[in-house]
Amino acid sequence: MTQNISQHGLRKHSTITGFLLLGLPADPHIQVLLFALFLNIYLLTIMGNLMMMLVIRTDLHLHSPMYFFLSHLSFLDLCLSSVTVPKLLENLLSQEKAISVEGCLTQAFLVFSIAWTEAFVLSAMAYDRYNAICRPLLYGQVMRRQLCGGLVWASWGLGFLDGFMNILMAWDLDFWEAHVMPHFSCELPPQFPKSCSDVSSIFAVLVCSAIVHASGTLLLVSFSYAHIVTTILSIRSTTGRSKALSTCSSHLTAVSFFYGSAFLRYLMPTLSSPLELVFSIQYCVVSPLVNPLVYSLKNKEVKAALKRMLQKGLQHLTEQRASRR
Repeated sequence: MTQNISQHGLRKHSTITGFLLLGLPADPHIQVLLFALFLNIYLLTIMGNLMMMLVIRTDLHLHSPMYFFLSHLSFLDLCLSSVTVPKLLENLLSQEKAISVEGCLTQAFLVFSIAWTEAFVLSAMAYDRYNAICRPLLYGQVMRRQLCGGLVWASWGLGFLDGFMNILMAWDLDFWEAHVMPHFSCELPPQFPKSCSDVSSIFAVLVCSAIVHASGTLLLVSFSYAHIVTTILSIRSTTGRSKALSTCSSHLTAVSFFYGSAFLRYLMPTLSSPLELVFSIQYCVVSPLVNPLVYSLKNKEVKAALKRMLQKGLQHLTEQRASRR
């Protein structure tokens, strides 16, 4: 009997080498269609965010705090998509669909850190819009280059500190031999049921950090937009109201989509696997594509800058062809 208990204990705490990510359909025909779909989304995400960063960097009309933050938001969307989608595409073509424990925790750390950094950058953008609309006379003095750079560095620091704090505690977890995960990417909460270690302290830290950071960033966004709405309602001219609304409508759309996706993915009660999978895809795959589309379609300054960049590119190509002749 002692031998059986010993063998059971060794079996329970045996170290596994990795997980199997089996969240997507197993039908080969469906996998081919999904591969084509996600590959197109990923390529559009890369092109959209790279183009946004290039336009902001090269066009002098966009050298302002709002677009400085937007360039970092585009870079974060590019990073978030690149952390999850390539592995998703690999699994769609592979029969094994495996990922090592270390690789899984590393991916979870990057997703966690980048997502929280994006939340902080979005709140910094809300603060920028507050100063632009509610305190226009002091805007240039308040939103100095040093402050904007400090807010971005603080966003990166806090986001990665939060990710490091949570993943460091999860790094020494032991896992059951049943290591199949019904997901397409590695995130921290789905790994808890697979662990045979005590996860209560890790779960408590995860929940506390999520509540503190989510409430902090949401309060700043809510505070900023409460004052923005009050200021806009006090403007008498219709033209002035529409102009003020147009300066923050793109950001408000991005904030709503980001927090809406995160809420559906993490804060709702436990859902069935198919619905969880849909929300995960929306959060990690679709969301990074939305921001450049929103800002390029709804922002007049960005559309004008894109038009100028394309015109310069066509002019340069025409001159090159003419010189060759």
